[in-house]
Amino acid sequence: MIYHIVLFKLNPEVTPEKLETMMRQTRTQLLKIGEVLSLKCGKNIDPKSNWNFFLAVEFESTEKLALYRDSALHLKYVEEVIKPNTCERLAVDYEMEPGKDIRYS
Repeated sequence: MIYHIVLFKLNPEVTPEKLETMMRQTRTQLLKIGEVLSLKCGKNIDPKSNWNFFLAVEFESTEKLALYRDSALHLKYVEEVIKPNTCERLAVDYEMEPGKDIRYS
């Protein structure tokens, strides 16, 4: 299993209402991508943190992650939701349970 985790800093003009809309758009748009096994997103509850928004996406393999990144739906999401509303991102990918055959999970 691969977990793709991304933290975002929002543009100053993004309101709490806009952030709620972004969270809904994230779920509705990215869950349409067949390679996505699960998706979580949310807003930071620590007002001192600059990383206001996160998303975590689970994939079966690094190959599925690569297909997701190149997916037209993902690219459209980035252009329409992420780029207009964020100014910085931090992305990390983690392998969970390396070597485990996911058919038996």
